[in-house]
Amino acid sequence: MAKNGGRRDLAAMLQPLMRSLIAAELPVLASHGISMWGYVVLSALDDGPVRTQAALATAIGADKTRIISTLDTLQESGLISRTPDPHDRRVRLLSITDDGRRVRRSAQTDIHAHEDRLLARLPAADRRVFLDAVHTLTPDADAP
Repeated sequence: MAKNGGRRDLAAMLQPLMRSLIAAELPVLASHGISMWGYVVLSALDDGPVRTQAALATAIGADKTRIISTLDTLQESGLISRTPDPHDRRVRLLSITDDGRRVRRSAQTDIHAHEDRLLARLPAADRRVFLDAVHTLTPDADAP
């Protein structure tokens, strides 16, 4: 609780939790042969339609030039494919491969196992409420 008797800012409360979650995810992702950005890309492609690089960058909040090396690595690993857009040969369409989907889901299963251990600190009745609240407060939580 804040010294003035009020509550702390949400970002100040959530930032240490986010740091802890990310730190716990990094070795899990490394064990699956992907980076954090690789996981973000695979998740976005698995959850939505085929996208252009620019549309993907917008969807994940990254600069389109920032993700080029991540896309290269994922393609070289056989986790995504890049095909020419039939309407604009300068544009590449991105899609997740079956191997990419398998890696993403396996990594997600391991991440959820860690999260379940963390959530076990909450009383059972509060877990669902917490997850529902996070989902409600997350912008575009239902968007592909």
